[in-house]
Amino acid sequence: MNQKEIKELIEFLVEKDIAEFSLERGDMKVHIKRGAGAAALPKGLVPQAAGPAGPASADGPSVAAPAAPPPSASATGAAAEENLFIVKSPIVGTFYEAPSPGAPPFVKVGDAVSEGQVLCLIEAMKLMNEIEAEVSGEIAKQFVSNGSPVEYGMPLFGIRRT
Repeated sequence: MNQKEIKELIEFLVEKDIAEFSLERGDMKVHIKRGAGAAALPKGLVPQAAGPAGPASADGPSVAAPAAPPPSASATGAAAEENLFIVKSPIVGTFYEAPSPGAPPFVKVGDAVSEGQVLCLIEAMKLMNEIEAEVSGEIAKQFVSNGSPVEYGMPLFGIRRT
């Protein structure tokens, strides 16, 4: 994993408000933890002063993970405050909001949905899995952008029950 990939990974984690992430590839281990407290870095990762990451050392890549404080309310925390039903990803894969490129999305914020209605597709192992609404209501929030990778249990939509 080169420095550009690590930087892109960190930017993705910040964008998606992911507080902690671990990756293990062969003998390289990366653990990124964001928050108010100091993050413990695994062996081989050395924090640097502000600025771009320097060249990899003999011990492994040298990376400074941004320790940005999390927003006042996370996606699920904000949704809980609004009493939204959270549709979560049942599988790991890639999120698609439309049945094909260029087609209109299945749903968008503000749309009324009924139980069993298809909300999106998640591609996993070259199979397209339809994700259906578990409750009827109105789409209040979409937590994932089109083409983004999703993890098991990750919030996809917030539905305000009607």
